[in-house]
Amino acid sequence: MSSEFHTLSKDGLWENNPALVQLLGLCPLLAVSGTITNALGLGIATLLVLVGSNITVSLVRNFVPNEIRIPVFVIVIATFVTLVELTMNAFTYGLYMALGIFIPLIVTNCAIIGRAEAYASKNNWYKAGFDGLMMGLGFAAVLVALGAMRELIGQGTLFDGAELLLGEWASSLRVQLIEFDYPLLIAILPPGAFIGLGFLIAGKNWLDARKREKLAKAPVEKAQRARVTHVS
Repeated sequence: MSSEFHTLSKDGLWENNPALVQLLGLCPLLAVSGTITNALGLGIATLLVLVGSNITVSLVRNFVPNEIRIPVFVIVIATFVTLVELTMNAFTYGLYMALGIFIPLIVTNCAIIGRAEAYASKNNWYKAGFDGLMMGLGFAAVLVALGAMRELIGQGTLFDGAELLLGEWASSLRVQLIEFDYPLLIAILPPGAFIGLGFLIAGKNWLDARKREKLAKAPVEKAQRARVTHVS
């Protein structure tokens, strides 16, 4: 059991990350990741929808005819998106307005319907919920990393507008790291999101390649050490 949860964690956060590997949900990922605040807000919303929809799909999977499972899954997802949208409208109205249409568009996020179909509909509710949690955390982590990169390069700040998500006290979290006479528009606009995501994917691929090289060299180095020990 623990090994399965370990695999789910590794897949969601790294090996099968929905943004860096599956390349799903790129529309909101690229559109609203201009600041950490926007990225974190959308990441949390997507995480909540993933966990809630995965658990619900798992619980009703034996009662839904196979022929209509996809429409039912979409209705379940839309229900949780509506709950999240209404909650944000009530408690984080400024962020709700900033994210705009991309909150209801969570319904069409292929990462969510994909996990409902590929995993939640075939496993117990607690496994499905954990899968949704890990996939959501992996997606949110990429959103925040991309948002931090774009905000820092484009505006020279971090946590700008944090009060929209966390309340007025969070305005003190804003940090000005670089002073710009003019903002670097290419980082703020959609082309900067594509470039930043490309660098993140390239970085992951480079780290994976380094790991494979080390694993390939490990048996050879072990054999060499064994021969040296035997000779001595």
